[in-house]
Amino acid sequence: MDLKADMPENVGPAATSGVKPIASALKTLALLQTIGRAERPMRLTELAKACGESRATTYQKLVTLVQGGWVEPTEDTRYRLTFLSVLMGQAALEQANIGERATPILQELVLAVGESVSLAEFSGPSVRIVRRIEADVAVRAQVRVGSQLSLDESASGRVLTAFATRVHLQNLKRMNAALASSAVLAEVRSVGYAISTGRDTPGARTLAMPVFDAVRHCIFAISVVAPAERFKAERYKPHLQQAAEKLNAIMGG
Repeated sequence: MDLKADMPENVGPAATSGVKPIASALKTLALLQTIGRAERPMRLTELAKACGESRATTYQKLVTLVQGGWVEPTEDTRYRLTFLSVLMGQAALEQANIGERATPILQELVLAVGESVSLAEFSGPSVRIVRRIEADVAVRAQVRVGSQLSLDESASGRVLTAFATRVHLQNLKRMNAALASSAVLAEVRSVGYAISTGRDTPGARTLAMPVFDAVRHCIFAISVVAPAERFKAERYKPHLQQAAEKLNAIMGG
């Protein structure tokens, strides 16, 4: 039997309006979302209470998510997301063409500050530049799309780390990622931005701010980078903040 031949080509909302969803699957996905929104791994009893179900029913769903590769138990019998969710999140961002949708905002920022701007995301134990718009100036900082920056020295790395969930931070520590000190990260959270040390990109300095999604998770860092002798953080801040807020609107943050 050719199952594909029996499937309708249009499987969007209009095509599925007459088909009932699998209730148990929806509840399992709701459990996955509960784990994903938590700032730390959760115990079975906590998850059962959060979902309004019995421990036995919740445990069965957890087993399904564990075997599916979405969730893993910790040594102290709590449950957390695996890195599969990170991979799926990155794929979702790529399919949504976030980089293309962000381009007009980045271009506006370049015109406002007269320097190159970038959009960066987590890439394992480091940061990766995923979008960059160059300023039309003779001398500019040389940071390209795909460049890897450290979490502890770069402005984008400090922003992403400062606003990361507790679970993500634990995962980074398991990977032995080099992180900025707790005091530095607390300061970044307090003021809402970070400035690079200059050691990652010699001769250049960077100002970065967070970009949030619909559940207030920091998924990108938007930044302005300039040669050290031309770097003026105070002048960039209001323009960078405005651009970050526009990106938040796109991401639902």
